[in-house]
Amino acid sequence: MPELRIPTPHIEAKKGEIAETILLPGDPLRAKFIADNFLEQAKQFNGTRNMLGYTGLYRGKPVSVMGTGMGCPSIGIYSYELIHGYGCKNLIRVGTAGSLQSHVKVRDMVFGMGACTTSNFVRLFGLPGDYAPICSYKLLEKAVEAAKRKGLTYHVGNLLTSDMFYSPGEGPGKGLSWTDMGVLAVEMEAAALYSNAAAAGVHALCIVTISDSDATGEATTAEERQNTFTNMMEVALELA
Repeated sequence: MPELRIPTPHIEAKKGEIAETILLPGDPLRAKFIADNFLEQAKQFNGTRNMLGYTGLYRGKPVSVMGTGMGCPSIGIYSYELIHGYGCKNLIRVGTAGSLQSHVKVRDMVFGMGACTTSNFVRLFGLPGDYAPICSYKLLEKAVEAAKRKGLTYHVGNLLTSDMFYSPGEGPGKGLSWTDMGVLAVEMEAAALYSNAAAAGVHALCIVTISDSDATGEATTAEERQNTFTNMMEVALELA
């Protein structure tokens, strides 16, 4: 695919202002939190639509972080522009998800090996069948190693990328559920990120922290989600 003209319609950065490795939280304020607390010499490269983006150094290596908003269309736009306009090679989503399994607890991390989806985003690639969005094994292996070194609780498996946050639920007699199929958690972006990365031949991984649980009814506050889920941030930064 041809390179995009810089700046792009949604990112005002100049060429060279965004690192090859970029963390992608949905919340732009989480991007600011990461830049303020983990990056040295951080400089803001984007403020268009208040989708804050920063580049700095982590242990001497250049790393960027930028918000993506919510849902497949939003992360689809930003990841495409970052890949094809700014040359990003390692795109790591750091977000939140709702647990679908009783053993996946609130504040646990999940590394999304694959992303089932109810979204139409993947079908719009026009493939002659159903594509299975999967992460980069290179990034997944590094993330698992980092979590082990740090002694953190994590799970590896399937995510569900949904277009609906407020789902009406499934009625009886409609077959198996995502929980029955062992899907660990539900979020709203991984399938689009993985598909864009695969089409471009770059690396992507979705790391989420469980913010609430359908299985247990536990939940965290908006402030906790923005400012305290630091384990996944530290793991993601190890991938630079």
